[in-house]
Amino acid sequence: MRHQKAGRKLNRTASHRKAMFANMAASLITHEQIVTTLPKAKEIRPIVEKLVTLGKRGDLHARRQAISQIQDQDAVRKLFDTIASRYATRNGGYLRIMKAGFRQGDNAPLAVIEFVERDVNAKGAADKARHAAEMEAAEAA
Repeated sequence: MRHQKAGRKLNRTASHRKAMFANMAASLITHEQIVTTLPKAKEIRPIVEKLVTLGKRGDLHARRQAISQIQDQDAVRKLFDTIASRYATRNGGYLRIMKAGFRQGDNAPLAVIEFVERDVNAKGAADKARHAAEMEAAEAA
């Protein structure tokens, strides 16, 4: 019996689940919108909302806690500098989950999870910047 045991297992080991949520949180912070399955979106929401609350706190200890949770310093930098200031006056409810139909291959329910007042240009901007840096490095070599 699973009394008092919150959270979905998602058919993964604990370490895989932890790593998956860290990667999803970093991607969500970087791109401000991701498409995933509905159960994963529902599980990642409280994790990222707690990270935004850490970002709003803004002290060194909060920054270290966020880095230990998501393992991506660029995402933590964006969280503390950009996203935390955007939601400074908002008391929770930073994310929105919208159902997005079903996946073609296995008919899994899909969802779009995004920040409520997101920057529309953020989606793909990090990838474009990384690609431009790679092209400059290739030309210099």
